[in-house]
Amino acid sequence: MDTANLKLRGMSCASCANTIEDAIRSVPGVEACSVNFGAEQVTVTYDSGKTDITAIQEAVDAAGYLAQPIQDDVLAPEDDTERRERQAENRKLTRKLWLSGIVSAVLVIGSLPAMTGLHIPFIPMWLHNPWLQLVLTTPVLFWAGSEFFVNAWKALKRHTATMDTLVAIGTGTAYLYSLFPTFFPQWFINKGFNPDVYFEAAAVIIALILLGGLLQNRAKGQTSEAIRKLMGLQARTARVIRNGQEVDIPIAEVVVGDVILVRPGEKIPVDGEIIDGSSTIDEAMVTGESVPVKKQPGDEVIGATINKTGSFKFRATRVGKDTFLAQIVKLVQQAQGSKAPIQKLADQVTGWFVPAVIAIAILTFILWYNIMGNVTMALITTVGVLIIACPCALGLATPTSIMVGTGKGAENGILIKGAESLELAYKLKTVVLDKTGTITQGKPTVTDFVTVNGTANGNELNLLRLAASVERNSEHPLAEAVVNYAQSQGVDLRDTQEFEAIAGSGVQGSVSNQWVQIGTHRWMRELGINTSALQEDWDRLEYLGKTVIWIAVNSKVQGIMGIADAVKPSSVNAIRTLQKMGLEVVMLTGDNRRTAEVIAREVGIKRVFAEVRPDQKAETVEKIQSEGKIVAMVGDGINDAPALAQADVGMAIGTGTDVAIAASDITLISGDLQGIVTAIQLSRATIRNIRQNLFFAFIYNVAGIPIAAGILFPFFGWLLSPIIAGAAMAFSSVSVVTNALRLRKFQPKTIS
Repeated sequence: MDTANLKLRGMSCASCANTIEDAIRSVPGVEACSVNFGAEQVTVTYDSGKTDITAIQEAVDAAGYLAQPIQDDVLAPEDDTERRERQAENRKLTRKLWLSGIVSAVLVIGSLPAMTGLHIPFIPMWLHNPWLQLVLTTPVLFWAGSEFFVNAWKALKRHTATMDTLVAIGTGTAYLYSLFPTFFPQWFINKGFNPDVYFEAAAVIIALILLGGLLQNRAKGQTSEAIRKLMGLQARTARVIRNGQEVDIPIAEVVVGDVILVRPGEKIPVDGEIIDGSSTIDEAMVTGESVPVKKQPGDEVIGATINKTGSFKFRATRVGKDTFLAQIVKLVQQAQGSKAPIQKLADQVTGWFVPAVIAIAILTFILWYNIMGNVTMALITTVGVLIIACPCALGLATPTSIMVGTGKGAENGILIKGAESLELAYKLKTVVLDKTGTITQGKPTVTDFVTVNGTANGNELNLLRLAASVERNSEHPLAEAVVNYAQSQGVDLRDTQEFEAIAGSGVQGSVSNQWVQIGTHRWMRELGINTSALQEDWDRLEYLGKTVIWIAVNSKVQGIMGIADAVKPSSVNAIRTLQKMGLEVVMLTGDNRRTAEVIAREVGIKRVFAEVRPDQKAETVEKIQSEGKIVAMVGDGINDAPALAQADVGMAIGTGTDVAIAASDITLISGDLQGIVTAIQLSRATIRNIRQNLFFAFIYNVAGIPIAAGILFPFFGWLLSPIIAGAAMAFSSVSVVTNALRLRKFQPKTIS
């Protein structure tokens, strides 16, 4: 299965989104399809052996809309096309709004004497002339409002109905009805009716809906502000050293392997590795970490971050769409285009909403005409029902909040892969933390080295040589600590044959014809190796909370190492805040129980799962889930990937492995546990915002449609003017988007 994201054009409401989804799902080979009305894009999962993007685009085109693939290189200059198209659309709407607004003002002023029954001296009667109103209204309806009628006709040919259908029927009915008293006023007078016209209602409704569309367009543009900010971080040029010369070239021309010079205050153009010089780098824009990071030869640098103090040269390792910044932008785009489960209700409602409104409008006309015998009252109520009903508010309620929320997450160094993850994070009851690299810094250091035979005849260094030679073949943080310690002691390492890593136990291999095994106390006992010679030292080091690894040569214990990994400065406060938020915090580690409990006490965790092998971590998460809890797993290593995938929400530390990040739902770029707090608080704020939007949208329609239908007339003698209905309809979706934009003010809170 392949997945593709397509940009959509021509949608006017959530009913359009449902139509597009149905059209795409009808294509053979399409497995899943999700249209996001707010983001104006669709995510399609399909079997590339049965269909392709062209067939999907043709299906969308046949449904009356346009679909374009979103370009792969998200940071390319052409990606600014969407902003230019939105600006062009706004300019077109503005021109139409000016015409319809001016005409509407003239018509309303001219109609005031007739609407109020009062003589207003400064308003000439000729302004209420129906022929003048016909001439003024016609261009408003069929030029400024032409898209409503064109889209309604397209929908009719597809046997569907959209918001444009409601607007076209409502304004068209008011216009067509007004033609009769304009051409045949005497017929109405003979029947005992006033030959009233409603041209001003048709014109004002078009003007108000255009105003609402313009405001909505501008507001929706602001929901993508996070994407634009991220793209704006990119440097425009790079100072590349070619043929011994420094040359400034556009960023698009940088290739992998180029050596680039960066001076103080400059942006780093692409990702790479420092080969000469050192500096401190401000990575806040991509990690959310405010403290500049010291960098030296061998360290990686991230494109778009800012060099603070020194000059250095680095070799480009990732450029264009492969850079860290490009991956962030792509993830945010995917998240903004995804659907949250909470949106399903709104989708179900909009599926039958427009046909139901048309049915209610017809019923309203029949009832009022039969009850009152007044075609004018029947017309007013019918047009009011058609105009006030707005499925846009329902369609925008969820996606706009998701777009702003995921964008805000990116600004805070939190990458959320999908709307479902953001919603699930709101429901979390338990947060499971891996120890090494998550709670601790993940840079363990050898603090104690005890051998059976002491230091005589260089025994200690020989044993260290054997141990480090085997460990350098492993990617485990403890192995790195052993190798670093050996190098600090000036020990030269040897080649290892028959190397093998036993998950959750240790490593083994042959060095200089000696069989070396390094690992846990439990593993040594499983191997039948006697550990009594160093039992007291093991007890002492474990009591101090240190991780102890055993070294056996030719099946005999020769030494142990005590390794300590400092707790991250932010871990204690982050864990305390999570607990105050009502979450259970659990530690999960492959380390021995004594060490795990010492670390747990230090950070305030009460529930600990220790000595858990990597293949058991997912089972442990599943066990917690079986208690009826929604679980988040936070980890950074390859061995955490299964547990991250098993958890309801997997959170990967961004400083960890690519495998862990790929298996996660949320990535904390900075590696700071405070990111968990921020992610959950952001999730709660977003879901709260969505619920507010859905409440406003549902209440608006539940209350607005009956009022427009005249339910208050028998009690108060009051009917809703179609003009007021148009204003309410126009501003309903604007209010939903505006409420979603409040999320841009989100700031993580510290709970004392």
